Amino acid sequence: MDFNMKKLASDAGIFFTRAVQFTEEKFGQAEKTELDAHFENLLARADSTKNWTEKILRQTEVLLQPNPSARVEEFLYEKLDRKVPSRVTNGELLAQYMAEAASELGPTTPYGKTLTKVAEAEKRLGAAERDFIHTASINFLTPLRNFLEGDWKTISKERRLLQNRRLDLDACKARLKKAKAAEAKATTVPDFQETRPRNYILSASASALWNDEVDKSEQELRVAQTEFDRQAEVTRLLLEGISSTHVNHLRCLHEFVESQTTYYAQCYRHMLDLQKQLGRFPGTFVGTTEPASPPLSSTSPTTTAATMPVEPSVTGLAPPGETALCLEEVAPPASGTRKARVLYDYEAADSSELALLADELITVYSLPGMDPDWLIGERGNKKGRVPVTYLELLS
Repeated sequence: MDFNMKKLASDAGIFFTRAVQFTEEKFGQAEKTELDAHFENLLARADSTKNWTEKILRQTEVLLQPNPSARVEEFLYEKLDRKVPSRVTNGELLAQYMAEAASELGPTTPYGKTLTKVAEAEKRLGAAERDFIHTASINFLTPLRNFLEGDWKTISKERRLLQNRRLDLDACKARLKKAKAAEAKATTVPDFQETRPRNYILSASASALWNDEVDKSEQELRVAQTEFDRQAEVTRLLLEGISSTHVNHLRCLHEFVESQTTYYAQCYRHMLDLQKQLGRFPGTFVGTTEPASPPLSSTSPTTTAATMPVEPSVTGLAPPGETALCLEEVAPPASGTRKARVLYDYEAADSSELALLADELITVYSLPGMDPDWLIGERGNKKGRVPVTYLELLS
């Protein structure tokens, strides 16, 4: 107990001395040991790395999980060292709703069949998103988080220790300066106004006491300087390790870009397949006279996602490799034509399609081998492909 009380008193004294030195420095009443320019640059670079790593980490978490409540839940599970429960992605949830809607509204109707096809595509998109989130979390978020929770905590601890060593060093310098000033005053300005021998004795004793105080302060200064230099070297080595951290984060950033590229390439392919299943062939945008881009290449995910090509527009109904069929030359069948009312406005994607206006009546018919989701529509002397889902067949 006695030893503990002495240690407690010693720690309290050190804390008080540091607090006094820190306060006097803030008010400009005490000198402060300045670090060299290289060391200051290392500190600034380390602080900048920490601050930007935090911002990038937080915003990447928002990108991967936009729901703040879900992020808080995942954070709590992580702090409790418990496995985060599997969560359905938004695409998978949309696919589930669409599939249930198709089942209830009629899976054989045009709307129900389209819902089923879109649900399958959304499910694949949701699975691709899940893989992307998992890969990005492991290859990008985890290294950034490990730096903030591991290396940066070590650097911060050593920096605080260096700050304490500097305060101790400057306090020793201030104490030595005061002791030398008092010694000089006691030696050079004795009290000659008094003739009593007692004053001469006291003056000599004071000089001896201040001489001992100077020796003690110089010894403490040497110890404090040694400890400060040792701690400065340890901290400098840790700060120089930030360069290795940048290299590691650069590698992780490349992996994040690769995973994001693969994810968007998968999404593009899934949506392209969906367009083909729905009979909406992707080509140039409506109103654009520029030629279509080259067809999609499946050799490299990186190239695929970077260029995002669009397949050439399909004109007519002829299969690949055959001469395109001109709709103006197609005669309607002798029987099988029907009247249909247009449910919604439809803007033709290319010259092979017929633009529609809601509530108008057109004549429709089908051709052998034609996609069941499409019909040939006629309005006066104009004809073209029209989607079944936009029509209500009357007779």
